[in-house]
Amino acid sequence: MSAPRLIVGMEVHLQLKTKTKCFSHSPVMYGAEANTLVDPVVMGLPGALPVLNKEAVRLAIRTGLALGCTIADVTKWDRKNYFYPDLPKGYQISQYDQPLCVDGRLEIDDDEGNPKLVRIRRAHLEEDTGKSTHDEGGTNSRVDLNRAGTPLLEIVSEPDIASSGEAVRYLDALREIVAYIGTSDGNMQEGNLRCEPNINLVFENGDRSPIVEVKNLNSVKAVELAIEYEIERQTKAYEEEGQTLANTPRSTRGWHDERLVTLHQRTKESEDDYRYFPEPDLPPVRIPDAVVEAERDALPELPRVRRVRYQAEYGLSAYDAGVLTQDPHISNWFEAAIGTAGDGRDPKVVTNWVTGELLRYLNEHKAAITEVGLEPEQLGELIDLEAAGTINRRTAKELFRDIVKAGGSPNQLVEERGLAQVSDRGAVETAAKAAIEAQPQAADDVRAGNMKAIGRLIGETMKQLGGRGDPKIVQQVLRDLLSG
Repeated sequence: MSAPRLIVGMEVHLQLKTKTKCFSHSPVMYGAEANTLVDPVVMGLPGALPVLNKEAVRLAIRTGLALGCTIADVTKWDRKNYFYPDLPKGYQISQYDQPLCVDGRLEIDDDEGNPKLVRIRRAHLEEDTGKSTHDEGGTNSRVDLNRAGTPLLEIVSEPDIASSGEAVRYLDALREIVAYIGTSDGNMQEGNLRCEPNINLVFENGDRSPIVEVKNLNSVKAVELAIEYEIERQTKAYEEEGQTLANTPRSTRGWHDERLVTLHQRTKESEDDYRYFPEPDLPPVRIPDAVVEAERDALPELPRVRRVRYQAEYGLSAYDAGVLTQDPHISNWFEAAIGTAGDGRDPKVVTNWVTGELLRYLNEHKAAITEVGLEPEQLGELIDLEAAGTINRRTAKELFRDIVKAGGSPNQLVEERGLAQVSDRGAVETAAKAAIEAQPQAADDVRAGNMKAIGRLIGETMKQLGGRGDPKIVQQVLRDLLSG
């Protein structure tokens, strides 16, 4: 029996980057003391009425456009009724039959590296719930309503995802896009982005396994592992118990991070169970064409498009283009460093500095690029100084480390510190002779044909020159002296 075919549709709940909540003035903030970001609307107190956050609608429109969606001319609000301790009103304000965004798509790579479109069915606005926590024994539960009321964009894909790898790439692509357009942090660790894959299998004879929704996964790795676990579990349930879509209801399962398994929670609710009806306290929203077009014009170049351009325009590898486009601030910084000189700089040289020295520093110090003292123009100066032979690579790296911490002009620092590269052949020859005297065995090895030994002599010569020798001239002088 051949392996079953996997079908996954993804529901993603994306917290939008607003200062206040979707229908009230309470602030949106991560890490505040429990139940301090609440108000009568969030708590569902009698007589409290919701007021729509205009910024939430704008950010939702921008996200929908980035996903290629059609934006509705008119959208409305609905009550989605269900009881849960972290939903004080007993209902969630959401959108049912007139969502804000429909018919989009997100391009990813399939498992063979070929482009693949995942269709977006809809993206609708709603308010988030609070958060419940439970102790190990199940005797105590706590509810924190700080998150309740935060604007959420629920993005629902068609069941076009065919592997756990594609699911990972779908989420990575979505997180990249919202970071580029500034509508969400997409930080899964902080709950900015939570996803619920709907998983089932198609077997060789056409039978399908019952659809399972795995709730509230908070890491890309958990999504991958949950899908892989469900493939194994659903296959076993079909082979041993005959469970199919025809004889077994849809179910909701949770992911256990320590045991790495999904656990049954309940039979999946249908739309009728939620008893949707129009929200009586909020009028429908008309979206002017001018608002949509303004958001469309404000969209930056998206990361996948930018990666393709970097490979075509700058001749970069797919890997380097991918590294440079993971963060829009890095991408913009990189382009500024290339374009600061009148005739432009070699993109590959700039790439090596950014992906090497700069990203290494940011990773080591857990810093953002906006927090360092080095500006793109200053990196450009360093590159120009090295290209002109004014300084060598070692000096350039030393200056880089100083400037990235404290700022400063490379040209000025070279002049103040007397760091100009020693290119005078006479001075280099004097240092090279001293190096040969200090390293006689290395000199004999080179004369005997072992050219690898010249590295020790180059290092000694550079030491004699205070690290400021021109490497090309140093190597040539040593070769001339030893061949003679």
